[in-house]
Amino acid sequence: MKQIYNLVFVGVFCCLTTFAQHGTEVYLANLDLNNDSLKINGVINISQNEGYDNQPSFFSDDKILFASTRNRQTDITLYDINDKTTTWLSNTPNGSEYSPLKIPGRDAISSVRLDEDGLQRLYEYDLKTGDSKVLIPNLKVGYHVWYSNDIIVCTVLIENRMDLVVYNLKENTYYTAQKNVGRSLHKILNSKLISFISKDIDKSIIKSLNPSTREINKIITILGETEDVCWTADGSLITANNSDLLTFKPSLDKEWNSLFKFQQTDIHGLSRLAISPNGKFISFVSKDAPHKIVQKQVETFNARDLEAFANCYSEDVLVKNFSKDTISVGREQLKEGYEAFYKRTPAVEVKVSSRIIIGSAVIDQEFVSIGDKQKQQVAIYEVDGLIKSMTFIRDEKTTFDPEVIVQRQLEAYNNRDIEGFLATYSKQTKIYSYSGTLQSDGLDALRTGYTDFFNSAPDLHCEIINRIVIGNKVIDEESITANGKTFKGVAIYEVENNEIVKVTFVN
Repeated sequence: MKQIYNLVFVGVFCCLTTFAQHGTEVYLANLDLNNDSLKINGVINISQNEGYDNQPSFFSDDKILFASTRNRQTDITLYDINDKTTTWLSNTPNGSEYSPLKIPGRDAISSVRLDEDGLQRLYEYDLKTGDSKVLIPNLKVGYHVWYSNDIIVCTVLIENRMDLVVYNLKENTYYTAQKNVGRSLHKILNSKLISFISKDIDKSIIKSLNPSTREINKIITILGETEDVCWTADGSLITANNSDLLTFKPSLDKEWNSLFKFQQTDIHGLSRLAISPNGKFISFVSKDAPHKIVQKQVETFNARDLEAFANCYSEDVLVKNFSKDTISVGREQLKEGYEAFYKRTPAVEVKVSSRIIIGSAVIDQEFVSIGDKQKQQVAIYEVDGLIKSMTFIRDEKTTFDPEVIVQRQLEAYNNRDIEGFLATYSKQTKIYSYSGTLQSDGLDALRTGYTDFFNSAPDLHCEIINRIVIGNKVIDEESITANGKTFKGVAIYEVENNEIVKVTFVN
């Protein structure tokens, strides 16, 4: 494989199981929603399990159901909030359960079971006897919600889409309410309505359905690609956008409003929201944090566990040298290259000496030992459940120290000295975003942008949290204060002839 020696010095990725699911965890937090403000505290991981943990729903005020992976299958788990204990409720070696829900008025739960023979049906599980039986035998159910003791509203898999179906268990009849819907189904509290996600041509819309009258009404267009919402007792919707919670109250609002932002680095890519019946708790799912995925791939690489290592990548992972030189595309090509590398390399180890975490990106300074030889490299990982790209910066010899000129520009920046700042840059300097978008071209453009910035921010100050120097490049993790606000960023400076010729911002 082309440049496999350099490819190995990239870092290592999150190992999931051999299943297609990304690693996820179920979280619980205290919820206080008063006067249109939301307070969340006491956030804990209640699944604490490698692999797929997902789809929480409240069995009661103090117990939570969710789907969790063990022994290469997915079973139903019950978490007790008071005792902080977990109990397995199902064990089906020939199948896996998903989307567990409490059945109204009974000591039983319903769950979608995916059997090894490919059948996907909705089952009932008696918690006293442990017995299970099929609830809806003739439909391939994806997701469901109980409207009453006898009526289930569910999504049914039809070819390459899901349709919304209302099923009457007592009469064994059903009708299709709408075609092409999403996964999030909820009973709207203090109403006779169900909410669902309507997949229109170019957008997704939250709508309401009255299963008895079949009336459907629009509530609001959903943000981005999210499909997860939940309802509060006062009739407000809550949805998630990465690490942020947003709210919309149909009776008052015209658009989504910011509600709460999680600051914990472990919480990333929120989904599957659920609120307890008494409104005191919120449960949600987070993807495995990017830095955990990257660390897992380091460990599986060093363990020479090729299957686990490869499963830390997305199927279409892009591997390249900074900034555009493509090395490989796709997990299979990557796996083949590493398999050949392991066969001809009896001893190899990666050690991470420094790590920068910025949003969904992880930047590792790595030392790779092959036999008695050691090389330094930097690997930049973009992570979304799995590693979707990794970019290497290799150590190359230089006749100058690039840190000197970068430090000089930092000092001029903090002094808001525009002439001293510009003196560290080449006349042809280019500024890019990490995605490759050109943001500034040439010294004149740089002068215009930073002159305005320096003049408008009297409290401007940049503090270096972490600095990596490799070859002619300096990578700074920066904490920047301007106009009373502090934000974090990463800048990759490229130096030639003692001038900064290119800057790439990662944020």
